[in-house]
Amino acid sequence: MAEAETKAEKLVRTLTGKVVSNKMDKTITVQIVRRVKHPVYGKYIMKTSRVHAHDEDNQCNPGDRVTVAEHRPISKTKTWTLVRIEERAVEV
Repeated sequence: MAEAETKAEKLVRTLTGKVVSNKMDKTITVQIVRRVKHPVYGKYIMKTSRVHAHDEDNQCNPGDRVTVAEHRPISKTKTWTLVRIEERAVEV
């Protein structure tokens, strides 16, 4: 029975990125950067994507490194939720 339970557990997809906006209430915009190899030339290229994540306590600020996890749809564009703040932005 334990084996069936472990197979049934769903793996949650997590991503780490940088907060670029916190202008919305309880929502942050996170920029995800990944490196992919060009199929023909072999050069590594930086690809970026932006996701909206749910921040219940409005605790993130622009520049913070955060980890977000997939979640059921909260709104039309918000399908991620904040897991933890990895690193706070440096105040200048």
